[in-house]
Amino acid sequence: MSICIVDTSVFCNILEVPNLCGDRDQVLNRLEELIEDGATLLLPLATIYETGNHIAQNGDGRQRRDAAERFQTQVDLALQGENPFTPTDINEEDELRQWLTQFPDYAEQEVGFGDMSIVEAFNDECDRHPSRRVFIWSLDSDLSSYDREPEIGN
Repeated sequence: MSICIVDTSVFCNILEVPNLCGDRDQVLNRLEELIEDGATLLLPLATIYETGNHIAQNGDGRQRRDAAERFQTQVDLALQGENPFTPTDINEEDELRQWLTQFPDYAEQEVGFGDMSIVEAFNDECDRHPSRRVFIWSLDSDLSSYDREPEIGN
């Protein structure tokens, strides 16, 4: 079973965020496959925050309200462990301080703090689960390149 870290680009399609869901059919098909395969679907805090921001900035008032309600429902179900998504661990102060130390190197490469935190979640999951495939599910080519196969013998 693989560990899939869900990026904002994917979550926006799942939630049908106005103007950001052009790949919705493809994403929903892939979501169904991942669920059938028993993948662990992790929802990073950056994905939650960024998706919420996109919802507030797209569509008319009614569309934003509808998307916000879908968002609220899905994130609440994830927090309760009642849907296919599991929120990543909420960051401790030490981890946040470590990320802040690393951020200038990421920023120099034009990687924002949200994407950096998703990459760091990927690295953490790789360390915790060497015998499982870990990947970032993203429509962004840079983030989707993070895909680590299980280590042989573990």
